[in-house]
Amino acid sequence: MAKFFIIAAALSGFLAVSLGAFGAHAMKDTLSPAAMEVYRTAVQYQMFNTTALLIIGLLALKFRQSLTLRWSGYLMIGGIVLFCGSLYGVSISGIRGLGLITPIGGILMLISWIMLAFAARKFIDSVKPVAK
Repeated sequence: MAKFFIIAAALSGFLAVSLGAFGAHAMKDTLSPAAMEVYRTAVQYQMFNTTALLIIGLLALKFRQSLTLRWSGYLMIGGIVLFCGSLYGVSISGIRGLGLITPIGGILMLISWIMLAFAARKFIDSVKPVAK
């Protein structure tokens, strides 16, 4: 589980940086200002949630059996693909119907963050305080 999420985060981070650079250089004269703003939003959300996915993977190194953490990672990946992917698609293709997918991805991301909070709470509660 940890290896999968860390590799997925690394690939997503690579894509976020690549797509961000592509948008800033190759697409700046092609996309309208509104489409460029949508594109930037996709890059920004992809990087934020990629960082969370990396944290999930690192936590999974220690808490291998956490089903909550596992589902948080899977939902984060699904959210990145659906939310960011649909925004990339809308901004580049102009097909507005792709925007119908965006809220589904956003909901997956939100659920993932909540699950990460629950997992973190369980982890913190399981840590014994250090004696002074």
